[in-house]
Amino acid sequence: MSPSDFAIADTCFLIDWSYWSYRDVLFKLFRAIFVSETVLREVKSERAVEWIATALASGQLALYTEAPDVMGLATRIVERSRLVPGLRGVDLPEAICLAVGKLRGYVVLTENRGAIMAVDLLEELSGVVVWRALEVIREAIKRGFIAGDPEQVFKLYEEETKHRFPRAELEAVISELRGEAREVAQAGGGGEGD
Repeated sequence: MSPSDFAIADTCFLIDWSYWSYRDVLFKLFRAIFVSETVLREVKSERAVEWIATALASGQLALYTEAPDVMGLATRIVERSRLVPGLRGVDLPEAICLAVGKLRGYVVLTENRGAIMAVDLLEELSGVVVWRALEVIREAIKRGFIAGDPEQVFKLYEEETKHRFPRAELEAVISELRGEAREVAQAGGGGEGD
């Protein structure tokens, strides 16, 4: 078992994700997805609370109790994010996720721009892997957990969650996924008429 078998999700990711009809595909990508106590206290959306509670009860999500080493690094991340010009401030719930990503090697699930920028700009976060919904959905399609036209899958996510993907990044991912589908079809003989 490797640390990448685990993920930790922040508030904005969980709230958006709870509105998507394919939300349970997340549990096929990781052995365990953790939710910190601090993040849990932030969630107020009734739909998100219901989905998280059900997933916690079934063991699909797991509660992460913040350890002193995580809290120490998280506090430093919050402070450092306020000192770097051009970096959006990172709040404690997102900083806890980043700290767990760094200290435990978990994939960090977030849509928070400050957290995403912090990984790129703060040296102490080098090596932390962050996935937004864009990367999660891409991986689910690549592994065959979601079928169908990638463009339609992403469109459905945007419609159901009201979250908009950056166009250039979305187009690149759709092109990548369609290219892989073509390669598989060619390797398998091309499909119809064979």
